[in-house]
Amino acid sequence: MLVELALFVVGLVALVVGSDRAVTAAAEVARFYGVSSFFVGVTLISVGTSIPEMVTSVYGAWYGAGDIVVGNIVGSETAQITLAIGIVALVSPIVAERRNVMIYGGAMTLAMVVMLLTLDDGVIQRSEGLLMMLAYVNFVYTLYTNEGGSEVAQEVVEEAEPPERALPWIVGGLVLVVVGGQLLVTNGIAIARLLGVSEFLVGVLTGLGTTTPEIFVAGLAAHRGVSGISVGAILGSNITDPVFSLGVGALVADVVVTDLASVRAAAAYMLVVSLVVLGLFYWRRGIGRRAALVCLALYLPSFLFV
Repeated sequence: MLVELALFVVGLVALVVGSDRAVTAAAEVARFYGVSSFFVGVTLISVGTSIPEMVTSVYGAWYGAGDIVVGNIVGSETAQITLAIGIVALVSPIVAERRNVMIYGGAMTLAMVVMLLTLDDGVIQRSEGLLMMLAYVNFVYTLYTNEGGSEVAQEVVEEAEPPERALPWIVGGLVLVVVGGQLLVTNGIAIARLLGVSEFLVGVLTGLGTTTPEIFVAGLAAHRGVSGISVGAILGSNITDPVFSLGVGALVADVVVTDLASVRAAAAYMLVVSLVVLGLFYWRRGIGRRAALVCLALYLPSFLFV
């Protein structure tokens, strides 16, 4: 039991650290070669910070652990919209234009609804996974104007690094991601069976861990920013995970959920708190420190549904 737990933690740490280093280094190389901020923000950063969820989805689908796959997405989404936003807003208030809240928040809500609809029968098939990924491409095309991608990139990438300095971080980071993902999923399954708890609960707890890159990225941007970070930077992964990350896993193998009642309850709570936080964003034109405390408080009840 202790061995499985230790390997699970090692896998989680490797997955998070590896993805963070690989994404940041790749973005710095892209900027070095003159790739536009728009492209870097839309692809490398918005998608890249969701690598932990994607890798977990792929391994989970491969090993037939559909509950861990979905639990990871639901846990990550709930943690990001409550815990991550609350922590970042305590560091520096998040300022948002109402128009951006409507655009990014609307896309995030739609992504969550798409995920809930595909999970209605307890199975996400390969064809549904492909459609979810195509839906994400449409989100990107619709959401990111010429300024949107640039905003996200400028808040995350400090400077352009030459490839000889960044390449080792990219390769090493990807190796950590591959090894970490395998350790996390296989030992997560073993822990669930040894403790007699649901794999969905293990997935939700994993989601809390894999949301660390988003908290780090957003927190770093908040620390640097004068007036807070953009809505696009903090809600980007919340749009990516429900459709793209989950869709990637479904392409490997059908994602089958066994604990459908818990999934529905937890996913419904995820959607409800997301709408509450978006309401605060719109009403207050951002999230201040008082609203941040509300966001933090909304995270704890999520465990009542698993």
